[in-house]
Amino acid sequence: MSSWSEGYVSDVDYTYGYYREMSPDLLRIIALIKGYSVYNTGEPINYCELGCGQGYTVNLLAAANPQMKIFANDFNPTQIAGARSLSSESGITNISFYDSSFEEFIEEKTLPDQFDIISLHGIYSWINEQNRDHILKFIKKKLKVGGIVYASYNVLPGWAQTMPLRHLMANYAANPSSNTLQRMDAAFEFVNDFKSINPAFFQANPLAVNRFEKMNSTSRNYLAHEYFNTHWTPFYFSDVAKDFADVKLTHIGSAHLLDHVDAINLTDQQRNFLSKYTDPIQREVIRDFIVNQQFRRDVFVKGPLSQTIDKNRGDWLDTRFALISPESRISLKVNGILGEAELLSERYLPIINALRDGPRTLRQMAGNDDVAALGWGNLLQAIIVLMGGGHLWTALPAKDDIKRRERTKAFNSAICERSKTNTELNVLASPVTGGGVHVDRITQMFLLATRDRIANPPSFVWRVLSENGQKLVKNDIVLESDDENIRELEERFVVFTRDHLPNLKSLGIV
Repeated sequence: MSSWSEGYVSDVDYTYGYYREMSPDLLRIIALIKGYSVYNTGEPINYCELGCGQGYTVNLLAAANPQMKIFANDFNPTQIAGARSLSSESGITNISFYDSSFEEFIEEKTLPDQFDIISLHGIYSWINEQNRDHILKFIKKKLKVGGIVYASYNVLPGWAQTMPLRHLMANYAANPSSNTLQRMDAAFEFVNDFKSINPAFFQANPLAVNRFEKMNSTSRNYLAHEYFNTHWTPFYFSDVAKDFADVKLTHIGSAHLLDHVDAINLTDQQRNFLSKYTDPIQREVIRDFIVNQQFRRDVFVKGPLSQTIDKNRGDWLDTRFALISPESRISLKVNGILGEAELLSERYLPIINALRDGPRTLRQMAGNDDVAALGWGNLLQAIIVLMGGGHLWTALPAKDDIKRRERTKAFNSAICERSKTNTELNVLASPVTGGGVHVDRITQMFLLATRDRIANPPSFVWRVLSENGQKLVKNDIVLESDDENIRELEERFVVFTRDHLPNLKSLGIV
């Protein structure tokens, strides 16, 4: 581990995740849910990500939102080099990357004086106290009044049973003579041997056994950063809230949309119990214990302003929405803490039908009799659930769609080209929503074939896969022959043409 890394894993690249909670328009929706004043969608803003990793999320946001100016740092120069390469390849000009530490970034002269949004995904749990102090100083100095901070982090009590397991593995992997992946493999082998002697710890903590089994099938690159940093710390929510309160931030809610739907997360008895507690910090801590929270996605504001009911309703009505899933793929089910819940078709289908022909504002949707009949409360909850389920998203003002389309076209082409050899980049940028849309690797290669007018897309995709020594898997069975793989790709291409292509066209991706 390099001396400059200060205990943070630096010899293993972080994953290429897209984190939709970092989207400015989602953060705007969270503020609206909680009744706070917000910026207008699509307006120019200064945006900062601290600890950007591979920079996938901010590159995508920059491509889809040319009105934004984005600044991001990560002290790993290899990751910054990769992030800059993607932005250069995509022709993105409204983003700047820095290989600065948090302490150095505070003094960076090329940053704007203040930011509208500062986001940090996971990083708060993976660094030492000194670097957390640098982050707080950065926020205090650089966040504008009314600005938003998005922070996700590991939280207690959800980690309580598995903290000792993480310590056991990290302690075993502390040998500095080998690289992180080698030490991780040794730690996994050790725990497998350790389990065989039936230790009392695993008997008393069955959740730790389940967590270890899940870890075995998880990306090693992700696990390196999640579990093997020297300074790995899960927090109680109240401790993080206090840290941020010291730099004048107020917690307004969770960026995980389904957290705002109590009916799928809490029993009636739990809701009644929680309703007795009015202190917002205490209430969140109690809720974390009720659901055994392991990971939080929190939104903080510097100087939140409450809206009047009329202003809040007006902002909702003026918000534009679009379907981001093919209509045939929208399931009227949703998963919460309590498990899978069935959605009432009479409450959700009117909204889906109202958006069938393209994006609409909520005001336009409410002009439909079936939508209006839902009532305001039911309408908003249905919007939140459909967004939380990944079927619906906010849409930017239509007037700049063409300008944004040129930017996202270059970014998406770069990502699709990489799909030939890279299996991690599974999100494309929509000029309509200003955010990401999940598009799997095979679909990306179908898009390449469509773009290049290739006569036989399934054969093209199979040629790419076979050249990389890869085969398709169907029903957990590897398809061995050329004919089997091509037949499967032909079936997938029919689904692509029928379901996915029309949806991607409506989102401006094609």
